[in-house]
Amino acid sequence: MSLTSLACQQLELAHAAANGRSSTTVYGGHEHQLRQTVIALAAGQTLNEHENPGEATVHVLHGRVRLATGDTTWDGIAGDLLIVPDARHSLEALEDATVLLTVAKHA
Repeated sequence: MSLTSLACQQLELAHAAANGRSSTTVYGGHEHQLRQTVIALAAGQTLNEHENPGEATVHVLHGRVRLATGDTTWDGIAGDLLIVPDARHSLEALEDATVLLTVAKHA
């Protein structure tokens, strides 16, 4: 599986979607503890504040993103790995972006 190809495909779908987002699970799912999802966001789109379902990381595959919780933010560019805080958080695309979200759900 090529994450680069999958990221490009998801970004095309995000541009075609009314909400400017697209995602696909590449490993795991509801029946597994570990889940990996490629998420594409068109520039300016945000995954609104939500709870953290478990330990999680965001690997930026393409573009620039901002992970935020409260008054604290972390910016990431392609190749960066951001640790998702164990708190309500949001993710914003500062430019067209794709990320690999990895979550190990709490048992």
